[in-house]
Amino acid sequence: MKKKQVFLSLLSFILLNCSLQKIAIKTTAPIFSNGVEALYEETDLQIAEQAIASNLKLLEGLHRSDPKNKNIILLLTQGYASYSLGFVEDDSVQRAQLFYLRARDYGFKLLRTTSAFKDSIPQREQLFVERLHQLKKKDVPALFWTAFAWGGWINLSKDNPQAIFDLGKVKAMMNKVIELDEGFFYGSAHLLFGAISGSLPKLLGGDPEKAKQHFERCLALSENRFMLAYIYLARYYAQPLLDEDLFDQYLQQVDRAPLEILPENKLITAIAKEKACHLREKKEELF
Repeated sequence: MKKKQVFLSLLSFILLNCSLQKIAIKTTAPIFSNGVEALYEETDLQIAEQAIASNLKLLEGLHRSDPKNKNIILLLTQGYASYSLGFVEDDSVQRAQLFYLRARDYGFKLLRTTSAFKDSIPQREQLFVERLHQLKKKDVPALFWTAFAWGGWINLSKDNPQAIFDLGKVKAMMNKVIELDEGFFYGSAHLLFGAISGSLPKLLGGDPEKAKQHFERCLALSENRFMLAYIYLARYYAQPLLDEDLFDQYLQQVDRAPLEILPENKLITAIAKEKACHLREKKEELF
């Protein structure tokens, strides 16, 4: 009888501890969401890079303690994708590929919380695309950041047959984002289509003018304030046309933009300015 009482007491303590831990995590997760907003206002790239890297590991620890917390999974998906784009891919393609895949896999976990993908993430493209029709506007953040991460990996892995195989799914995902909420994250869904059209040769479906249309649509949706679109115009429109003057004009547009052009997201403007410097350094190689 005494052993049973000890066991029940121990079990009650464990259950209480687990419950308290989950309550603590649910209380902590919104702090990270507010932290993202504060981070977007940061203009010092070194501080931002260090903060994102450390917070991602903290979030992974929270995720292990509360694996069904959708807010944490979204932050991990968005965080690893953004970290790869902003701080890794210009220096190390291999590391960027790994981080994009990590973000995509967290995104898959997030999509599995929707009714469309609750049983699985289909491998067959047709079945995958059919499931997308069930998604609603509330699912756009999960859909966009998963597609953004997956598309980032594809963009760095064009020599990988799997990347070409996956491209149709990612395009379908971003088309759904455009259908449900075209202006989400400054119209960035259009960056994917522009990058695809601008980077592929014409024999494989590349079309510089179509790329330009997507980038300009992104700029229109952001009221010409999203400087990353000019970076993409330089890299995936002007450079494939071998138009050095236009290439320079787009980068100068980024240079002239004040960091406050997007007051709620100065960080993305600072990243765009850094990428403009990087493209200038690679200009001889690109042309």
